[in-house]
Amino acid sequence: MKEFIYIILLLMITAVSGNAQPFNKEVTTSNNRSLLLGKINKQGLSQAPYGQWFQKNYNQYAPKKDVIETIKNQLNQYTITVFMGTWCGDSKREVPAFYKVLDSLNFPAERITVVAVNNERNFYKQSPGGEHEGLNIHRVPTFIFYKDSKEVNRIVESPKATLEEDILQIVSNKYISNYSSVTAIDEILKEHDQDYLFKKSKKLISEFKEKTQNMYELNTYANVLFFAHKYEEAIAVLKFNLMLFPEEANAHVSLANKYLYLNDETNAIKYYEKSLKFADNEEIQSKIKELRIASNQE
Repeated sequence: MKEFIYIILLLMITAVSGNAQPFNKEVTTSNNRSLLLGKINKQGLSQAPYGQWFQKNYNQYAPKKDVIETIKNQLNQYTITVFMGTWCGDSKREVPAFYKVLDSLNFPAERITVVAVNNERNFYKQSPGGEHEGLNIHRVPTFIFYKDSKEVNRIVESPKATLEEDILQIVSNKYISNYSSVTAIDEILKEHDQDYLFKKSKKLISEFKEKTQNMYELNTYANVLFFAHKYEEAIAVLKFNLMLFPEEANAHVSLANKYLYLNDETNAIKYYEKSLKFADNEEIQSKIKELRIASNQE
């Protein structure tokens, strides 16, 4: 009987080990670039070819000592999850500096999880282990701070002041993250369907004009949705973005590109043509002509 129980336990341990995601997994992309994907750690980032930029930016960053002293005894109440890309310039700058801050604080390594995401189109801002799912990872790096297993706040792409000063604001409950427009629209889509954006458009447009700095904020978010196969939500966000920035040629082109990807040539042509009202573009003109010939509209 004991031998039987031992065998069962051994099989269970083997199964768990077999399903465990390896750390610091390196892949080669379609354009022959090396990336880390999935869960990674400082050791993986310190190895070639990533170590060249990691160590340089780690060494160059000098956290403010007075701020470090202020937050030293507060941050240990938190756990942190970082999403980054080893292909991303912002990640290459901020993540080594973030590690320098954590090391200055003697922050326990077991309380930080770092996840490397992809930048190839069909896996845009995604990790193979699915850690990104439901977390609205639209820009990297994203540093998410949890307390009692609940998200408290996040630093998105870059700090507003310095990393350590932003962390101080977070632990003091005074921080307002970058890209509040994306956070707001993500919450809307979680509570309602995409049609809500148009049913309440008058109220929402007024609200979002104050918090959306440029068309690329929601455009990038829509790209993340689209390549996660949430096509209807992505199209709705892009159309809402057009209401905010009706004279931005690139906002029309981005929507046209998504329709073209979905083989909807009619709507693709429609929005490509609208873009020409705001910016003359020979490439777009050629694309329209090509699509009209292909779809027998000319």
